[in-house]
Amino acid sequence: MSILRICSASVFLAISVLAFSCARADESPRALPAPALDAPRSAGGVQVAVLSGGCFWGMQGVFEHVRGVRQVLSGYSGGARDTARYEEVSSGTTGHAESVKITFDQREVSYGQLLRVFFSVAHDPTELNRQGPDSGTNYRSDIFFANSDQERIARAYITQLANAHVFSGPIVTRVDRFQEFYPAEGYHQDYLIHNPDSMYILVNDLPKIGNLKRIYPELYRDTPVMVSTRAPA
Repeated sequence: MSILRICSASVFLAISVLAFSCARADESPRALPAPALDAPRSAGGVQVAVLSGGCFWGMQGVFEHVRGVRQVLSGYSGGARDTARYEEVSSGTTGHAESVKITFDQREVSYGQLLRVFFSVAHDPTELNRQGPDSGTNYRSDIFFANSDQERIARAYITQLANAHVFSGPIVTRVDRFQEFYPAEGYHQDYLIHNPDSMYILVNDLPKIGNLKRIYPELYRDTPVMVSTRAPA
């Protein structure tokens, strides 16, 4: 199986990504207001967030550089176990979205701060069922909340950002109850780190990590936490 994109699969993809990047050159990501409603860091403890925002290669790569994150897995959420395979998910008919499961220490980074990165750096929440060159419901913007606190924080932040008119278009991010997360195939894990010279990664994903460092230096960690390694203390 070729993995040239595996998140969109052809030479045409590289051309499309480059054109998309140039077209959005005047829309550089910027810092968003901090969530007015957030979980207190004093609550502490290890928590899990499941987010979807386009190809999971870039989403995983971004959150692996966030302080307080202990692990980020690429995978699938929103559909059934028996369709949680890349070839089937790519058809856009399974209900799954390419997702990341973020395990984080709430004493170091809050759920709201993760959403701040999600909305400003990791993806574009105004794109419906697509991100950049990738299209289909499997690339949708979606927050899978694990409990009522996560749901309240997510919905409140979307309302806050919408009322502040921080985006040129409406936010199309879904907020859905978390059901299950299925890890993606091994070759997808840490794909950005293992393939830094890929045209898809160079144009579409590495700039996101640069934006994280530029916009939120207090949240940025230079050494990413990989699936196969433990996060630094």
